[in-house]
Amino acid sequence: MEKKIVVLGAGESGCGAAVLAAKLGFDVFVSDFGAISDKYKKMLDERGIRWEEKQHSEDIILSAGEVIKSPGIPADAPMILKIKDAGIPIISEIEFAGRYTKAKMICITGSNGKTTTTSLIHHIFREAGLNVGLAGNIGNSLALQVAEDDKDYYIVELSSFQLDNMYEFRANVAVLMNITPDHLDRYEHKMQNYVDAKFRILQNQQQEDAFVFWNDDPIIQSELPKYKHGKLYPFAERNNGNMAAYTDEEKIIFTEPTPFNMELEELSLTGKHNLYNSMAAGISANVAGIRKETIREALSSFAGVEHRLEKVAKIDGVEYINDSKATNVNSCWYALQSMKTKTILILGGKDKGNDYSEIADLVKEKCCGLIFLGADNKKLHDFFGSYGLPIADTHSMKECIDAARKMAKSGETVLLSPCCASFDLFKSYEDRGRQFKDIVNNL
Repeated sequence: MEKKIVVLGAGESGCGAAVLAAKLGFDVFVSDFGAISDKYKKMLDERGIRWEEKQHSEDIILSAGEVIKSPGIPADAPMILKIKDAGIPIISEIEFAGRYTKAKMICITGSNGKTTTTSLIHHIFREAGLNVGLAGNIGNSLALQVAEDDKDYYIVELSSFQLDNMYEFRANVAVLMNITPDHLDRYEHKMQNYVDAKFRILQNQQQEDAFVFWNDDPIIQSELPKYKHGKLYPFAERNNGNMAAYTDEEKIIFTEPTPFNMELEELSLTGKHNLYNSMAAGISANVAGIRKETIREALSSFAGVEHRLEKVAKIDGVEYINDSKATNVNSCWYALQSMKTKTILILGGKDKGNDYSEIADLVKEKCCGLIFLGADNKKLHDFFGSYGLPIADTHSMKECIDAARKMAKSGETVLLSPCCASFDLFKSYEDRGRQFKDIVNNL
């Protein structure tokens, strides 16, 4: 009897999973409690896959042999609890896709730097002429690629939510950038639960696999002894004897498996956090056997990620930078740390229980003005109001840029690095970043 698979959530990952399941001959049903976009309805209809929107038909869902859950659905959603009570296994799209490909998996997680590092590794592999796909949180769904255009390598960005429902999946190269508090609302406000989710990237690693990580992260150091993993490839700014990458006299030194170095000024990405991203990417490519010349060239030709410290324009001597992807305080900390000029910082949005004390010293050191951009900016006023900096209170991107133009002097930088999710005023952090860019480019 064919096994019945139900997919919950009809976005990129859910529809990709449904397409792969249908191709493999499973009886597939897709259910989304919200509305399904036309693009995905068409994808499902063309392949004869049954779907429903704005409801969950319990009788159909609870007759599944296995449920594939989209990462955005919390583990305590009522339908999920019913599926668990019925004893039906719940897995992620990545877990499902991983069963049906022999490709090597290079997987990246961490609280910050995931997207840039993932994109950077993908860029190096492409430049090396390898048959490689980009998947997970960015790119196309892994399941869709496995179904329709399987690759030899996948570079997969994994959020903690995706890792939560992965069990047998194996990362041949696992990259862990760092761990700082984020999304704690989804982890019972317990930091350890979030840490445990991140470390799931190591489950199923074999001796011949690789674990690439930032050596100076105290949480990673304290957790590492608890886990089985592949060969260790730590990186850090300073060498303490066994680093796979470190800096010395304006160079990055890569030590293994193939030793080589490159000048720091040749890197296309600037700032300390990007130094770590470049190290992690370089090690991952080195482990995969890509030639050192190719790695060097690719690390200097990478164009960067949209909405991540993206230079937009210089107007009247003022540099405008879009870092809309900074949806947590730690991301903003990295952005401020990389600023070389006095900065007007744009903050605000949907607060995820943020603690702004992490950026307090950097704001005092680097900022010459603050612009709050949110539906409700009270918490920001309460925290930063006593700093003696000029503050503008705004509730739309146009108001915000108008305030920035009045406040900024030639030689300064206007930085959109909001620390918050975007859902109070914008559709997404991409929408927020694009509005910022459109208005700046029309000044």
